[in-house]
Amino acid sequence: MIMSFDTDTQETTVIETRSEAELELPWNVVVFNDPVNLMGFVTMVLRRIFGYSEEKATQLMLEVHHLGRSVVWSGEREKAELYVQQLQSYQLLAAMQKSSD
Repeated sequence: MIMSFDTDTQETTVIETRSEAELELPWNVVVFNDPVNLMGFVTMVLRRIFGYSEEKATQLMLEVHHLGRSVVWSGEREKAELYVQQLQSYQLLAAMQKSSD
């Protein structure tokens, strides 16, 4: 954190800085369960976007179905943003979250 004080205006400015390590933390792409999309459709979307095998996509879809959510991908922030946008374009409930690892 950087603080500066302007004696003319009597204002204090606080600038929060993040370490490079924080910015490079892996980001998770999470798909959430919804009452609209069929399980076969979700499996197809996961295969199409991530190139997963039928088995892997089905496993992730079942995790979404039974647990309410699944981390379907983890990696750099820009790719995570792209994947979330692609999933949302298929009307899936998806978001990105910082990985806790």
